[in-house]
Amino acid sequence: MTLSLSGELDHHEARQLIGELEEKIDTGMPRDCVLDLGGLKFMDSSGIAIILKLHKRMNALGGRLFVQNVQSQPMRVLDASGIDRIIEISV
Repeated sequence: MTLSLSGELDHHEARQLIGELEEKIDTGMPRDCVLDLGGLKFMDSSGIAIILKLHKRMNALGGRLFVQNVQSQPMRVLDASGIDRIIEISV
């Protein structure tokens, strides 16, 4: 399953978005989930929280989460968090 994000992601969008993403995962029950950030131009720490929640959900289902196509600004946020130690992230 591929979930794509675009635009800007801050705490206002994150609250609604996490519910929608978790619902898609729960409905599809994928083995692997790719979070495609190719269209995401801005992300604050709320994006880290979403990635961690999706990672936890996929682990509970026995699956894996991958983050791909990360643009420069979101990558700076991810690099600062050290999240790449637990989740595979690619540019």
